[in-house]
Amino acid sequence: MPERAAGTRTIALVGPGGAGKTSLAEALLFAAGATSRQGSVADGSCVGDASPEARARGGSTEINLVHLDYMGDRYVFIDTPGSVGFVADGALGVAAADLAIVVVDPDADRALLAEPTLRQLERLGVPHMIFVNKIDQARGSIQTLLESLQPMSDAPLIARWIPIRDGEKITGFVDIALERAYYYRPGQPSEQKDVPPDLAEREGLERTHMLEQLADHDDALLEALLMDEIPDRATVYADLARETGEGHIAPVLFGSATSGFGVRRLLKTLRHEAPAPSAAAERLGAADGCAFVFKVSHGGSMGRLTYARVFGGSIREGQELKGPGGAAIRIGTLFCVQGDKTVKIPEAGTGDVVAIAKLEGVGAGEWLSSGKAPPSPGIGAPVRNFALAIATRDRKDDVRLSTALHKLTEEDRALHWEQDETMHETRLKGVNDEHLKVTLDRLQRRYGVAVDARPPAVGYKESIRKSVTQRGRHKKQSGGHGQFGDVVIEVKPLARGEGFRFGERISGGVVPKQWIPAVEDGVRDALAKGPLGFPVVDVEVTLVDGSYHTVDSSEIAFRTAGRIAMSEALAAAAPHLLEPVLKVTVVAPSVATSRITSAIASRRGQMLGMGPREGWSRWDQIEALIPEAEMQGFDAELRSLSQGLATYEATFDHLAELNGTLAEKVVQREMEPA
Repeated sequence: MPERAAGTRTIALVGPGGAGKTSLAEALLFAAGATSRQGSVADGSCVGDASPEARARGGSTEINLVHLDYMGDRYVFIDTPGSVGFVADGALGVAAADLAIVVVDPDADRALLAEPTLRQLERLGVPHMIFVNKIDQARGSIQTLLESLQPMSDAPLIARWIPIRDGEKITGFVDIALERAYYYRPGQPSEQKDVPPDLAEREGLERTHMLEQLADHDDALLEALLMDEIPDRATVYADLARETGEGHIAPVLFGSATSGFGVRRLLKTLRHEAPAPSAAAERLGAADGCAFVFKVSHGGSMGRLTYARVFGGSIREGQELKGPGGAAIRIGTLFCVQGDKTVKIPEAGTGDVVAIAKLEGVGAGEWLSSGKAPPSPGIGAPVRNFALAIATRDRKDDVRLSTALHKLTEEDRALHWEQDETMHETRLKGVNDEHLKVTLDRLQRRYGVAVDARPPAVGYKESIRKSVTQRGRHKKQSGGHGQFGDVVIEVKPLARGEGFRFGERISGGVVPKQWIPAVEDGVRDALAKGPLGFPVVDVEVTLVDGSYHTVDSSEIAFRTAGRIAMSEALAAAAPHLLEPVLKVTVVAPSVATSRITSAIASRRGQMLGMGPREGWSRWDQIEALIPEAEMQGFDAELRSLSQGLATYEATFDHLAELNGTLAEKVVQREMEPA
């Protein structure tokens, strides 16, 4: 058997939502004796998913950390969310893991759900295996499932086990590396027996096929097979471990987390075949005395906690390391994490995952190091397509809102907030509606800040069709110095996207030069809200004439005259409404493409092109132009049309003229009292 790994091994549980990752974590804890009873997602008794938000929705909204010891080896499992809205929370932790277990449903029709996970693991270079969960509910064959999954993986999928069936029911499996049969026993370890005679031939064929796949990366094994020599188990296990760790293969196992079927054998497989922490350190470029920060959290009695994995050597409380930019950072109290429970520890060794209290100056994706920091794994924040305009219900909470949003966005890389000065609203941006709903729940529960939320205002603009010349006069006499300003401006439409230009053709000093900038300021004041109620764009204004009074003229008078002239000019220049149009790129399974293109058309969308998604099997990329006003609910519709898989990116493309009934409704809505 391969030599035992030095240090704690970290295993990421990944895969689509609903596949049973949290249930598998609970089953592993129970099988290893770390818990006295197996927790259940259904009844809320899990070690993980302890937050009220996760319990309320019956699924993970953030990563869960659990640790266990099994046969003398120590493991940390990072249970990651599978839902698209929360999957970003686990991305950095997955990058730092030694191995990922991709948990999938046994239904071949749902195999497509695993492709985003598999592609991400391959991009990060993280070794992985597949665990087919809910095998006691399987209706099709494992072989059909593997045939569905293989096009999604660059590495060959190697079946480690073959099922033992009693009619349609799977009652156990044959481990083709060990050449032993295991029969499921609810609540107990599987019963080991000899391979059933009726499976002996198939087991031999499957084992030969597995060895041939391994021989693709082992010349000595290939030579032995050509000589009809049978390799010993030690050689087979060594090849399985090495080729899994190098990403040449992806072993496939199966079982049932809720019933405990296959879970102990999975632990034994990890014991022999999961890479050592040194392999992940080499992949990440981590030297001794490094710790990679993959998560920051706020809340609870601990305050700010920084989650990090140690590579090489150890770290201890009070130790000084270098943070981002080389700044000295002192390590605070260290904690071992088990779900929502923490235990203080004096030191963390190689491979350990710890929470560090009150560690300022370092964020998720950054390193603590004794020397030069390794490079970042290069995982950017996900696309934030969904936004809400939020406002506190009690204005006294405005300062608390800002503080709370800062903490929430620090711990959730998929979250962003900003003040939109044009629309005068605070915007909270996230992955989708589900993501922001959980965020608002968390905002109120943790920080006591209740907000009202609505869709953000659409960035309508207006422009003009005609050129006009307009005088603007401001005269006010009220005793003493009065106010007098008189200007004549020419206003012309510009081509779309040219913005605003101001010039002057003044002769004879009819408007003194020191007050020409004030005229421009007044013109700009009028552009802020045109006759239709929206900012005005794409106009050219030229100051051509005017008059002044030696005593009563002033900067404010000419600014007011400029505003009056521009307001009246805009009303006379055939104003019309412009709506923002976004360029939208959708990636989706091919089976959903026709439904998605119909959805785009129903939103006044214009198709730009469509083709296969590069490097993906049975996926398409669709490009279209869609008015911003039509994007509300688009993400939710995409999810409903694609089993939750379709995603999109949207960027501003241009302003387009909006006429007719739609324009009338927009203007009427803007003119209504608030």
